Amino acid sequence: MEQLKVLVVDDEARMRKLVKDFLTIKGFQVIEAEDGEQAVDIFFKQKDIALLILDVMMPKMDGWEVCKTIRQYSQVPIIMLTARGEERDELQGFKLGVDEYISKPFSPKILVARVEAILRRSSSTPGEKTEVGGICLDKAAHEVTIDGKPVDLSYKEFELLTYFLENQGIALSRERILNHVWNYDYFGDARTIDTHVKKLRSKMGEKGEYIKTIWGMGYKFEVNE
Repeated sequence: MEQLKVLVVDDEARMRKLVKDFLTIKGFQVIEAEDGEQAVDIFFKQKDIALLILDVMMPKMDGWEVCKTIRQYSQVPIIMLTARGEERDELQGFKLGVDEYISKPFSPKILVARVEAILRRSSSTPGEKTEVGGICLDKAAHEVTIDGKPVDLSYKEFELLTYFLENQGIALSRERILNHVWNYDYFGDARTIDTHVKKLRSKMGEKGEYIKTIWGMGYKFEVNE
């Protein structure tokens, strides 16, 4: 089986080595970049990077700029690392299309578990196409169309919509959504879901109304008759 490439971007050589050692043991091919400009250069030259682990604070080009640049052309999964655990940083990351957000210091084993979970889901055995209310979701191609028009979703937005479609008419608590879409080991805040739902609704246009808010609990996907 071909090794999946992970690009680790951090200006601290010690941190890059730590992450690389743990990922290499798990069979990943790790490529390193020491600043944002180098990361962008490598990403567009290599073409087959499966996932990015991206530090926020870096010289030349910080993690936010790297993320914004890459998101203009690719929905490759991105895990953002930061020394700050402030909520506004986390929300900014999700708005830019970050898939996971981990504050330093962190457990390398937890980081590897998240990398494996993201890549396992993105390469999982595809099921049949799901079509409902003008929404067509193709797991095999990782594509969504609404009324025949393609919709550009981030990795997490695609996973979230998939979970909603697979649980039509079922009231889903924020905790349940976190467990299934972000995995049981995601020590996140329920507001993470609200941020993603808001963006997903916006991209779905009028079909976003199918995602109903259940106040004080969570959400329910229900097609209007």
